[in-house]
Amino acid sequence: MKLMGTARINGQGYLEIGGVPVPDLAARYGTPLYVMDEELIRANCRSWRKAAQANFPRAEVAYACKAFCTLAMCRLAEEEELALDVVSGGELYTALTAGFPAGRIYFNGNNKSPAELEQAVRARVGRIIVDNFYELDLLEEVAARLHQRVSVLLRVSPGIEAHTHAYVQTGQLDSKFGFTLENGQALTAVEEALTKSRLDLRGLHCHIGSQIFALDGYVKAAQVMIDFLGEVRRLTGLTFEELDLGGGLGVYYSDDDAPVSPAACIDTIAAALKAYCQEKRFPLPKVIFEPGRSIVGPAGTAVYRVGARKEIPGVRTYVAVDGGMADNPRPALYGSRYSALVANKANHLPAEVVTIAGKCCESGDVLIQDINLPRLEPGDLIAVFTAGAYQYSMASNYNRLARPAVVFVRDGRASVVVQRESLADLVRNDRIPAAWREQESLRAVR
Repeated sequence: MKLMGTARINGQGYLEIGGVPVPDLAARYGTPLYVMDEELIRANCRSWRKAAQANFPRAEVAYACKAFCTLAMCRLAEEEELALDVVSGGELYTALTAGFPAGRIYFNGNNKSPAELEQAVRARVGRIIVDNFYELDLLEEVAARLHQRVSVLLRVSPGIEAHTHAYVQTGQLDSKFGFTLENGQALTAVEEALTKSRLDLRGLHCHIGSQIFALDGYVKAAQVMIDFLGEVRRLTGLTFEELDLGGGLGVYYSDDDAPVSPAACIDTIAAALKAYCQEKRFPLPKVIFEPGRSIVGPAGTAVYRVGARKEIPGVRTYVAVDGGMADNPRPALYGSRYSALVANKANHLPAEVVTIAGKCCESGDVLIQDINLPRLEPGDLIAVFTAGAYQYSMASNYNRLARPAVVFVRDGRASVVVQRESLADLVRNDRIPAAWREQESLRAVR
């Protein structure tokens, strides 16, 4: 286990993040709680942007909102001079409500609804990334009805299988995303897009997966895309100038992970891309990157309070916390592994191997299996690291659990960026059918 960003163990033996002791945060804001290290988020944004600008005369870094999307995060991304990659009307609405410039928004997704496309066209987002033939026709209709011309990229499935979990591979042949290159769909899509009077095709997009450590997949994808751009130029006479290579760079969750820095990732891609463009005599395009997890993942810590304990001699000891798969479904979905420590006993030596279980009524609700920690007691605080990506964004109200609060911490101050849901919030949108009430009234009269 390693501490990242501003996390440290203070003189009291407590875990401290952003200059604020975690036990103080838990006492003030309750648990479960997502704690985000603002300084580390900003540092990661700058690492991506500086590396991109150092390697390419034209480059853009678009933060992938799906990892963690709130008003505060969208505002932070703007302050750090990033673009945004959104994948739904909800993410787009969040970005626009935060005041993010629409012209720096890329709208992705494999099944955008007519309402979402209209929302994007009306907002005049920078690029809509078209995923399929249905969307090509639908977007042309929407743009014509609104009397607008729309800049688009086409998402291409390059046939690259990234070395990662099958559930988060997105660039292989058998994928729900994009126009398949291998069977000729991608070329047909380019030809069809060029016939649309309301669509301005600016380039291509690809994405090969998530939580990636081996950079050869990125290099191969870039080469495949340049080959395809060259084929398009040969057949149409057009040279498209934008190439979005997606994101997916892996981060540290446990000692099994060996993450690569944004600078090393971009340096490797840039060297290969420049050499290949020169070899193929194709002008170096504007390159767009879409990091999400690598910006916010390491900056997040999920804090839980210990409750019940169950010891099965010779088998396992379960220690339950006040959260679980409702606020972090990743272990149940992907078998994800995490590192953790006891925030109020951060300087204590490990004393027992336990399995950290959640409180949901599912046997699979286990956050961490077989972790060596100090002796745990009710009220102790478990801090689970690398919780900044795909936890808040995937949280649910399963078992009618209220979703946790999110706080940003920096320089000894904590700021709530998402308020904890209340029990009243859980029933806010519930309705009892009016006919039932009428029947109750009639029964009362009788």
